Amino acid sequence: MSNVVSLQDAVTERGRLAANDKTVVFTNGCFDLLHVGHVRALEEARALGDALIVAVNSDGSVRRLKGAGRPVVPAAERAEIVGALKCVDLVTIFDDSGPERLLAILKPDVHCKGGDYASADLLPEAALVGAFGGRVALVSHTAGRSTSALLRAIARRAIP
Repeated sequence: MSNVVSLQDAVTERGRLAANDKTVVFTNGCFDLLHVGHVRALEEARALGDALIVAVNSDGSVRRLKGAGRPVVPAAERAEIVGALKCVDLVTIFDDSGPERLLAILKPDVHCKGGDYASADLLPEAALVGAFGGRVALVSHTAGRSTSALLRAIARRAIP
């Protein structure tokens, strides 16, 4: 059974978890080419609660954020790959450029972002998360690991 679900199913599961006093952690991202930085961040996020919900950007959303030529991997496949990680409980795909709408709907106890941000308080969504009683946590950033860096390395090593 797949743990890639609709937003409505994620809301239902979030409600069930809350009713059982479980701490729900939420994070989001493109996850275009999964790398060790993604895995470490997701594992760290999951350690902050009882369940981890991950929102994966849709193909259109990735194009708007990253530009032409992205994503490399279609959203359904990216979601399936992320969902296969043992630290991830649920995955949903979203079309927005940022997570604010999903945060307002899911109201997670903890919203995680990559540690490449200077301060959790500086995130645009920090006030929203605080308003419903959640908290923002920064997870570690693995320097030098990114999908863009992977794509550049692949391009340099491409067989002519």
